Amino acid sequence: MARDPKLDRLFDSARRWRDEAEALRGILLECGLTEELKWRSPCYVHDGRNICIIQNMKDFLALMFFKGALLKDPDGILERQGPHSRSGYRLRFTSVPGVVSVAGNIRAFVRDAIEVEKAGRRVDRAGDPESSDYPEELSAALAEDPEFEAAFGRLTPGRQRGYVMHVSSAKQSATRAARIQRCRPKILAGKGFVER
Repeated sequence: MARDPKLDRLFDSARRWRDEAEALRGILLECGLTEELKWRSPCYVHDGRNICIIQNMKDFLALMFFKGALLKDPDGILERQGPHSRSGYRLRFTSVPGVVSVAGNIRAFVRDAIEVEKAGRRVDRAGDPESSDYPEELSAALAEDPEFEAAFGRLTPGRQRGYVMHVSSAKQSATRAARIQRCRPKILAGKGFVER
């Protein structure tokens, strides 16, 4: 596939991991993916569905597969992004030889990710917080305000989980209630806890 000129500027201006990112870019474009600028990062798409994204971190460059939890990984090289991540799994890189050494794996992950999308498979959300896992203050706020409850229900499970974790981490009930009130405008706007 052709390189996107907007992304050419992004890759060229990178201060860290430029060569590693270019190596990944070449592999992903060879796989027939389309590149787009999303979330201020190079995102790779197949038939309008997000497959993976290159993430420029401080200590490493990551290639994150949006539904990495569903991919076949016989070598066990994909890793969770964090302890609360259920879907996106990634590879970390700190050198071009590191990218080149797993190029075959990357191509296999891309093929598998395309098949996952074609089949319409979804990551099992069985471990996501249900309303019974919500702090009392959040359950009460949702029950008292239908508009707030509807807005919270429209959030993705990951965004809901982010708010539940933020509110639950407060030790005192008054602090939990205050956090809910501060988050209310963002929830009504359909934004996640870390979004601006």
